[in-house]
Amino acid sequence: MSQLQQPGRGAAVPCLAALTLCLAACGGGERSGGQEWRAVQDTVGDTVVIRTVAGSVWGDTAVLVADVTIGQFDGPDEYMFGSIRSLAAAPDGSIYLFDSHVPALRKYAPDGTYLATFGREGGGPGEYKQPDGGLTVLPDGRVLLRDPGNTRISVYSPEGEYLEGWRIRGSFNTSRRLYSDRDGNSYTLILMDPVADVMDWQMGLVQYRSDGSPGDTLPAPSFDYQPSELIAQRIEDGESTSTSMNSVPFTPTVGWVYSPLGYMIGGLSTRYALNLYVAPDRVVRIERTNWDPAPVLSEEKAEREAIMTANMRQTQPDWRWNGDPIPDTKPPYRGFYVGADGRIWVLLHQEAEQTAEPQPASQGHPHAREVPEQTWIEPVAFDVFEPDGRYLGMVRAPQGFARYPRPYMRGDTVWAVVRDDLEVPYVVRFHIQHRDET
Repeated sequence: MSQLQQPGRGAAVPCLAALTLCLAACGGGERSGGQEWRAVQDTVGDTVVIRTVAGSVWGDTAVLVADVTIGQFDGPDEYMFGSIRSLAAAPDGSIYLFDSHVPALRKYAPDGTYLATFGREGGGPGEYKQPDGGLTVLPDGRVLLRDPGNTRISVYSPEGEYLEGWRIRGSFNTSRRLYSDRDGNSYTLILMDPVADVMDWQMGLVQYRSDGSPGDTLPAPSFDYQPSELIAQRIEDGESTSTSMNSVPFTPTVGWVYSPLGYMIGGLSTRYALNLYVAPDRVVRIERTNWDPAPVLSEEKAEREAIMTANMRQTQPDWRWNGDPIPDTKPPYRGFYVGADGRIWVLLHQEAEQTAEPQPASQGHPHAREVPEQTWIEPVAFDVFEPDGRYLGMVRAPQGFARYPRPYMRGDTVWAVVRDDLEVPYVVRFHIQHRDET
């Protein structure tokens, strides 16, 4: 077992051979006022563990500061957004978004100026029927839009010319990103066994090479863990006609993404750890021990119980809580994203804040199905790691920063949807700002 410390500028440190970046890559010394980053490296079988035990590379908690805002409350149609389903950015900084309310796939310049609308609604070449969260830009600038309604991925030039369609299996609609890597391959979600019972579904990715030909099928990472679930069933004539399943709020979950560096990343939030499956016989595990669990406040717990009960009673009107109780503390993270440069952005659980007054409870039938409004909201904050395991530090996002559609990250730049107090969506480009840069 060896100890790793954040080097000064220009210092050399040992490299992990299986990774494309060494521990000194993308450097930068410790910032003033913070504790030096310290980590322990260990090897367990085929797994290299990089465990942060103190400090961070940045030495401070950074914030996201807006550079460009696209959108208007009232104005030209191209700047009035309804429901942004997916978001991506090109290597030159151009911004693409799909607004399902119109529907329209639109392109904006790096400064936010509207440039073009690609395709239109329909079933013909270049048209789209029901795009979901799948939107990406390949290294050569081609734009890919996943359209389950037409069972294809539509491919456009950077200027909006429709080039071709790549056939996908079925019409599986998902908010999961359409992934792409640095070699120009793309990866879309697939149900590994389409005839399996819903309780036995297993997800994965199917690869499309840069010419559109199908490649490998990659199963999603799996973990030996039985999630804590709530189940509601609608029974008619003695038979179940529909089933709803939900995880107990604030219990651990399994998450996974695909890195543009060419491998899966998976994690089970029973602890602060993420696995980078960099090769069939090589795993890099990023861990962090210097974190404190966020509490589940009593008011927050009661509100989540009421929301979950109302949701489940839409399937089963007499439903009663049939799972584990909501825990008193939250797991370390809610999920994670991977940036176009391979950086890993861990979405942290935070102590919630009440953002609105709760509405009075319904005075109707005790089994009323009205779903209460969620008023206890967790602020959005990320831990950022380099793919070599270095913990860069925490970044806080402003109020209104949306987790869906999934933000798009590259280096110190983040593109995301932000909603104002009236729930009007805007697209904002942010940069990371540190205390000594204000």
